[in-house]
Amino acid sequence: MIVGDGLEKRYGRKRALKGVSFSVPRSGFLLVTGPNGSGKTTLLRLVAGLAAATKGTLTIDAERGDLGYVGHEPQLYRELTALENLDLFGRLYRVPERRERIGMLFERFGLWEARHERVHAYSQGMSQRLALCRALLHDPELLVLDEPFAALDEAGSALLDAELAALVGTRTLVVSTHDPARIERHATSRLALT
Repeated sequence: MIVGDGLEKRYGRKRALKGVSFSVPRSGFLLVTGPNGSGKTTLLRLVAGLAAATKGTLTIDAERGDLGYVGHEPQLYRELTALENLDLFGRLYRVPERRERIGMLFERFGLWEARHERVHAYSQGMSQRLALCRALLHDPELLVLDEPFAALDEAGSALLDAELAALVGTRTLVVSTHDPARIERHATSRLALT
């Protein structure tokens, strides 16, 4: 589903990514690891279509609407409630039976009671849970998660563990993390950046 060949990314004189090659089959799980500054976020932004490679080729066999992405920022409208956010994204993605799907995600991620609160009142962990709901709302074929466990408490991390376990083999996953031991049992391939 995804093939990267000799990918490089520069920001002016600074090289963020150098000569990275990898492939991920459909329904595969690529675990991306490496220290801060190794290019994990840059690579995931390339896969998500949020940046373009300076050199090399990246081929993704999926439509843009079939991608779910969670990055370092939750990409939510802070002045809207959680329900208003997901309803908006549901309409943008033309999610069938979106109210039912939204309710199910709120229940699954423990946000049902807080669905009418404005996002600016959410803790970082709640915002991360809501960002995960946003990324999963349209049931994407490709899920790109950049440090998805960041800001999650143990209960939130356990919810994400269960969600990833349920998605393995049914969706294509590209996940970066500083804690690879947590999810490496699910990975079908691994890319260590330096």
